[in-house]
Amino acid sequence: MLASCGREAETEAAPPPRPVRTTTVEKRESSIPLTFTGRIEAEDEVTVAFRISGRLLANDTKIGDRVEAGQLLAQLESQNELNTLRQAQAALGAAQGQLTQARNHYERQETLLAQGWTTRANFDVATQAQQTAQSQVEAAEAQLNTAHDLVSFTELRADAPGKITATGPSAGEVVQAGQMIARIARQGGRDAVFDVSAQLVRSASINQQVIVSLADDPKVTARGRIRQIGAQADPVTRTFEVKVGLTDPPAAMQLGATVNGRVETSSGPVIEIPATALTRMNQQPAVWIVDPSTNMVSVRNVDVLRFDQAQVTISQGLDAGEIIVTAGVQALHPGQKVRLLGSEP
Repeated sequence: MLASCGREAETEAAPPPRPVRTTTVEKRESSIPLTFTGRIEAEDEVTVAFRISGRLLANDTKIGDRVEAGQLLAQLESQNELNTLRQAQAALGAAQGQLTQARNHYERQETLLAQGWTTRANFDVATQAQQTAQSQVEAAEAQLNTAHDLVSFTELRADAPGKITATGPSAGEVVQAGQMIARIARQGGRDAVFDVSAQLVRSASINQQVIVSLADDPKVTARGRIRQIGAQADPVTRTFEVKVGLTDPPAAMQLGATVNGRVETSSGPVIEIPATALTRMNQQPAVWIVDPSTNMVSVRNVDVLRFDQAQVTISQGLDAGEIIVTAGVQALHPGQKVRLLGSEP
């Protein structure tokens, strides 16, 4: 029989704890940035039109032109209105002549009555004739004022300084009363106007601060506050119009320029972790949890609310105070013992 040789059992030393970086989960207030696209408009924009109908004699308005208060914008043919004015002037002259005659007759009758040479009935007729003539003069004066107004209505003038943003018919066309001839953006303020969804409207409020920047040059920015929120959705787009009053907008933000608006809305307490802490288990997002009593790790699935390149917001799966691994997650396995960097070995 061959004597068996005793063989010393080889025992492998346990692997040392793997060093990892960790962080403690905390809940903190967070805000959700909302971005939407809009345009620059004048805070006060008016449409100017003639008060009467007529044939357009001249319309010198051009988009982009600056106008001053009282500047002539357009003119109608005024021949008919001038004829009406001459007729009113003639009618007033005739009425004044009738009044002079009636007044003289009244004065004669008044003298004769005092001397006893006329009757009370004749005096009453003279009095009535004078009153009628006076009323006719007043009516003729009113007609003359109306005729003067009609002549002035053939000229369209700017009522305040500003810039023309739209124009209407050209010279030679027949226009109706109230028809748009030009649209003027008055000086004194600018708005950033956005068409936003109902969800964004619910999170917005009057006087909420908005940061506005040019779409083609984000370095050009201005601050503003929401001053008006549309009460009714557009029937076609189903969006609401929101106007943001800008404070000292730069000159580069010209009327009609495309801008982006950014506003921060509070979302309440949330858990945010570094994006490097996120891994996958069962085709779902997961993180490594460190048991502080044993320094062993376990993997747990989590629900991600939103994420970017640096931070991940967790909606479910983590509680405040838990320790998670933020670096070295790819080399771990469940039950593995780790050493927290910065702690005692």
